[in-house]
Amino acid sequence: MLKHYLTMTIAVLKRRPFYTAISLFGISFTLLVLMVVTAIADHALAPVAPETRQPLMLGVHRAVMYGPDNMWSSEGGYQLFDRYARKLPGVERLTIYSSPATVFTYHGAERIASELKRTDGEFWKILDFRFIEGGPYGQGDVDEARFVAVITARTRDRLFGTGPAVGRTFEADNQTYRVVGVVENVSAVRMVPYADIWAPLTTAKTDAYKRGLMGGFHAVALARQASDLPIIRDEFNARLAHAELPERGYDHLVAPFESLYEGFARDMPFADRRSLDSQGPRMTLLIAALGLLFITLPTVNLINVNISRILERASEIGVRKAFGAPTRTLIAQFVVENVLLTLAGGVIGLLLSVFVLRALNQSGLVPDAAFGVNLRVFAYATALALAFGLISGVYPAWRMARLHPVEALKGGPSR
Repeated sequence: MLKHYLTMTIAVLKRRPFYTAISLFGISFTLLVLMVVTAIADHALAPVAPETRQPLMLGVHRAVMYGPDNMWSSEGGYQLFDRYARKLPGVERLTIYSSPATVFTYHGAERIASELKRTDGEFWKILDFRFIEGGPYGQGDVDEARFVAVITARTRDRLFGTGPAVGRTFEADNQTYRVVGVVENVSAVRMVPYADIWAPLTTAKTDAYKRGLMGGFHAVALARQASDLPIIRDEFNARLAHAELPERGYDHLVAPFESLYEGFARDMPFADRRSLDSQGPRMTLLIAALGLLFITLPTVNLINVNISRILERASEIGVRKAFGAPTRTLIAQFVVENVLLTLAGGVIGLLLSVFVLRALNQSGLVPDAAFGVNLRVFAYATALALAFGLISGVYPAWRMARLHPVEALKGGPSR
């Protein structure tokens, strides 16, 4: 039966190449856009190196203080995490690190801008960086305020050209660092690990950073097991409910531990930052609504094309119904034809998305981006293509399969 459907489908698609071309264009373009967006989201949020343990990681990337008449929203401060996030139940490791800051290095007459992130020693034990040379600095280096640094391969090439970098020194922000490790480049969309240069927290020019509840720092906790995640969230929120807020005019602090996706959602304009509840469901609802709106128009257009294409086969439908073909068989035939057409459009869209993503990588719009089509993106694309084919094929097939044989033999429903 399936072989028969395939043979019929190929014959039908060849019969009207214009309709086939229009359908393939609409399907492939729609799926191209969806696959590119999916690949970018996957690259930003999937549990891949250096965030291979992301399912067990919770972070605080946004803190908001409220008062009767004002609000202060920013990253958290070092003191916030040092005072209230230490020794949380269920936490295997905790890292506190700064937001990236732009620093400058002079290589001859060339001024090189780099993003420098200051971290503690736990940062390297939570994240799985791939070292090309050397290794990470440890907590001892942080405690002793040693001017050591880990750099990316791209930064090594910019600072030193070819050859090994470990043991060599460079100047950044008027401070001299010795390279102890070189890691693979990290994409700028990976918010937690991204930087060009990493150095110990204590190499900051002053220790003023230790005295602020707000501004410039993030924390990431690695849970021992998945069941500890809600315990970590609840305990930290309970501690913040009794936090001392030295800043005048503020009486309430919201800075929940969340997954990377939830943290991203909390930064969106629609988020309720005053609430401790996850903003992830709102984000998911918005994405679903936007996706539905995006595919509605091409789906409606494809339904109309399918109806026009099937109307031309009204006589065929009438003959088959006259010889006893059941309605479900006709519906199955039309749906299979449309799904196969959609899958063909999906293959075209998939191939086009590979070229588009490669162009994005080479454009430099996102530093060190590595957008690509992997098994997850391929699975999403296949699911989208199947859904697209079913949605746009079921109604026309149902409508035509229900025609009375006499009406079908006359060329379709009367208008």
